Amino acid sequence: MTALITTELVRLGADWGSDKHDVIRALAGVVDDAGRATDKDQLVTDAFARESTSATGLPGGIAIPHCRTSGVETPTLAFARLEPGVDFGAKDGPADLAFLIAAPADGDADHLTILTKLARALVKPAFTDALRHAESVEEVVDLVTHELGEPAPQRSAAPASGAPSGTATPTQGETAPAAGSAPVGGSTPAATGTSASAAPSGDTPSLVAVTACPTGIAHTYMAAEALEAAAERAGVRLQVETQGSAGSTPLSPDTIAAAGAVIFAVDVGVRDRSRFAGKPMVSSGVKRPIDDADAMIAEALRYAADPAGSPRVEGDASAAGGGSTTADESWGGRIRRVLMTGVSYMIPFVAAGGLLIALGFLFAGYEVTGPAGDIVTGNTFFNLPDPTALGLERVPGDSGFMLYIGSLLFSLGAAAFGFLVPALAGYISYAIADRPGIAPGFVMGAVAGIINSGFLGGIVGGVLAGVSAHWIASWKVPTWARGLMPVLVIPLLATLISGFVMIVILGRPLASLMSNLTDGLNSLSGGSAVLLGVILGLMMAFDMGGPLNKTAYAFATAGLGAAATATDAPELKVMAAVMLAGMVPPLALALATVVRPGLFTVPERENGKAAWLMGASFITEGAIPFAAADPLRVIPSIMAGSAVTGALSMGLDVGLRAPHGGIFVLFAVDNKVWFLVALVAGVLVSTALVVALKSMGRRDTDLATV
Repeated sequence: MTALITTELVRLGADWGSDKHDVIRALAGVVDDAGRATDKDQLVTDAFARESTSATGLPGGIAIPHCRTSGVETPTLAFARLEPGVDFGAKDGPADLAFLIAAPADGDADHLTILTKLARALVKPAFTDALRHAESVEEVVDLVTHELGEPAPQRSAAPASGAPSGTATPTQGETAPAAGSAPVGGSTPAATGTSASAAPSGDTPSLVAVTACPTGIAHTYMAAEALEAAAERAGVRLQVETQGSAGSTPLSPDTIAAAGAVIFAVDVGVRDRSRFAGKPMVSSGVKRPIDDADAMIAEALRYAADPAGSPRVEGDASAAGGGSTTADESWGGRIRRVLMTGVSYMIPFVAAGGLLIALGFLFAGYEVTGPAGDIVTGNTFFNLPDPTALGLERVPGDSGFMLYIGSLLFSLGAAAFGFLVPALAGYISYAIADRPGIAPGFVMGAVAGIINSGFLGGIVGGVLAGVSAHWIASWKVPTWARGLMPVLVIPLLATLISGFVMIVILGRPLASLMSNLTDGLNSLSGGSAVLLGVILGLMMAFDMGGPLNKTAYAFATAGLGAAATATDAPELKVMAAVMLAGMVPPLALALATVVRPGLFTVPERENGKAAWLMGASFITEGAIPFAAADPLRVIPSIMAGSAVTGALSMGLDVGLRAPHGGIFVLFAVDNKVWFLVALVAGVLVSTALVVALKSMGRRDTDLATV
């Protein structure tokens, strides 16, 4: 393995002006003079581009300009001790220690791992102080290689002549700062010398954190090191997931579940953020923990102690994103995770499209699905169509404005629904193969539409694309080809392989299966429709946001995508039954706390106040605190009420075009009166059962003072 740093890459006492861009150019020149740059200008361009995203100055007089670049083929560190210091954007002043970290664009994994060690070392005052005290370039190289755990490089002559203009020649007898003096450019971070007695014990709080920066080379790991040191000083157990270029080992589900709060120190999106759903959260850019890790740990501990008043991670923990598998994940869990990833990314298309289509019907009526829907093409607000010219009945004086608005909303909603199956397939593939799987997955979703296989085809196509992409990504290829794999080779071959299987082999069977499923739903009537409503109601109430609940919801939303533009379809009835059944548990328990408050504790009565709005908004999780406290009485009661509501909804032909919103999307409901009747009936049944079961052998006074 080529040494990351040699004496040719070190400059002591460098005076390169007062502008950080001049320093970066000079460091790139050092790399070039050492024969490590294949394209100096490209290296400078990429380093400037990284610098423009966020400053690379760190507390304690350190600067780490860095980049991934095609300008080098070998990972390289160039170091300069600057005299005078240069401002790289750190809060505490100029930097006198500057590392240029250049990693090849195709990213050799072993070298990237070593680079992460350097990033972690730079937040250790002992290491940076030693660099300031070093009296020769050889001593600097020894310090760095020792910290990285690399073998000492073979010695060579002094750095090559012809250093960039203004470069000082390395000296052997530089005067070191006085021992114990403060480093140039500002104070160092707090000392990390925690005594053994301060080590976290078994009963200390537990936190988790994720760090990530745009390039994933330096700040990602420095932030992690700073947070770990601050946690040690505070006596807190902390586990950090570094989502960097050297790979990422996801935190285990048990670790996340046990944590009181999560810290996100990121400048990019957190991969699989939904794993942390509901956790109290401290969020910042990746540089904040490097500057002030102790404050972040203290803030996270406050949120862990008082979750009610803290920011929370949004989303749904059951729909973890791609790449979050663990070694001990079961096949059942893996399949569910993959499918739920696709569904979770699909739902926004369903939500936006469904609401827009429902609003289109509200403004323009169901005629918007026919020729009247085409008026949005070729017309504007200044050229409104005449409704009577289209054979439509309108209120006298209507200039066509409402028809035009309705058509516009309907067209936007239909466009959103056009992405439903591709998004489902694309993100199923992503869950299997990460980013290289997205493009072939989306293509297979489009193919599912071509062969008329609907969301079933999207599921199958997404799995095929993901498995193909994952397999191709595992191939051992030459170093020069690695950069082409994720952007060209994997998408091309995965699309060819999965597309061939989808069209040639599975096209007709999938289309036939989807046709039979649609025919089966269309044939539902009377008792069979009521039975389906009962089953969906039981699933929605059993685990209140868990696997069964999400399975029923995914079935409804996938069907809605195929039917929302229709004026009448059985899928609309399924969506209505699912939403109504999901609203029953929190509403019923809220009502029960009003009818018989003495049967509930004070905290439960407070939860009951919040459950009114949660239930009305179709947030079934509002019932969880009640079920957790008394599962044997609460869960059967709410299941019974949801089953009644589901059965009534299906039996009374209630339809719904919106996938979420509860009573706030009443305009998207067909048969609004029966919608409300079914909801009230289920709520009353569950309320009566909860009160009856809790009253058995208990008195109101037992809990009135709790």
